[in-house]
Amino acid sequence: MPTNRLRSRVWRVLSLAPLWLLAGCVKQHAGDDFWMLDPKGIISATQDHYLTLDVLVMLLIIVPTGIFIVWAMRHYRKDGGRGHYDGRWDHSNVLEAIVWGIPIVTVGILSYYSVKAIYAVNPYHPTVIARAERATHARDPLDVDVISTDWQWVFVYPKQHIATVDRLVIPTGVPVRFRLTSATVVNDFYIPQLVGMIDVMPGMRVRQSLVASSTGTYEGFSADYSGAGFSWMDFETRAVSPQAFGAWVAKVQTAPAHLTYATFRTVARPTINVHGRVAYFSQVQPGLFRHVVAETMAGKTYPTPMAMTENMTGYLRRQARRDAHNRD
Repeated sequence: MPTNRLRSRVWRVLSLAPLWLLAGCVKQHAGDDFWMLDPKGIISATQDHYLTLDVLVMLLIIVPTGIFIVWAMRHYRKDGGRGHYDGRWDHSNVLEAIVWGIPIVTVGILSYYSVKAIYAVNPYHPTVIARAERATHARDPLDVDVISTDWQWVFVYPKQHIATVDRLVIPTGVPVRFRLTSATVVNDFYIPQLVGMIDVMPGMRVRQSLVASSTGTYEGFSADYSGAGFSWMDFETRAVSPQAFGAWVAKVQTAPAHLTYATFRTVARPTINVHGRVAYFSQVQPGLFRHVVAETMAGKTYPTPMAMTENMTGYLRRQARRDAHNRD
C-alpha cells in the first residue's frame, strides 16, 4: 500500500511537468515583461482593459460553478454523503432561472462591452484615439506606409520623405496612422505593447492607428506564417520624444541611399534578415505605396529561390558573405 501511495504522488508531480515546460514560453526574451499585459499605448491599454473585464465576467461563472461541483460531489457522494434522494422531484423554478438567467445576463454583458471595444479600437476610426486628441489637443498625426515583403518590413514616412527597413521610429503622444499592404503574401502586423494585430494583404490597403504613451523599445513582428524566413520577420519599434523624433528624421534625411521603385524591387526579394540589420533611405519616390499596390494587383511576384528552402543553412551563409562583401 505505501508503494502505491508513493507511485500515485510521483505521477501527480510528473503531471505538472508540462506546465513547467510551458512556463518557459511565457516570456519572449529573458527579463522582458509580459508583452500583452504591459501596454504602452492607448490602443493596447484599451484592449487590455476590455480583456480584463471579459476575464472577470467569466470568472464570476467559472469560480462559483467549480465550487458548486466540488460541494455537490462531497454532499451527494455514495459513502458518507448527506444528500437526500427524492424520486418525485421533476422541476424547480429557481433552478431554471439560474440555469437560463445567468448565461443570458452574462452574454448580454459581454456583448455590450464587446461592441464598445470594437468601436474603441476600430483600425479605421478608433474612438479612443479621437477622444484623446480632443482632450489633449494632440499634434498632427504621423502618417506611415507599411509594406511587408518576404521577410522584411519597409516603413515609408511620406511627409518626411524617408524610409527604413525593419525599424519603426515614432514620437510619443502623437497619433500614428498606418497604411499597410503586402508585396507578397498575407502577413499580420503586430506590436503587442502598442497595438493589436491586423492582416496585411497583397494588392489591398488596410489601416491601423496607435499612440505610444511612453518612450521605449518594443518588439513588432509578423503573426502569420509566411514561409522560410518567418521566424526572423520582426522589427524594432522605438517610441521617442517628439524632439528626438525630429532629430532622427533629420539624420535619416541625409542617408545616401534613395528608395525608388527599382530599389524597392531589390529590397523586396526574399531575404532572411537573421542579424536584424536596419536600412535607411532618403528621397523616397512619390507614390511608392500606391505603385506597389498596383504592381501587386497586376501580378508582380518575388519568387523564393529553391536553394533557400532546400538548404537554408547554406543559403544563409552565402547571404552573409554577400552582405559582408557589400559592406566592404
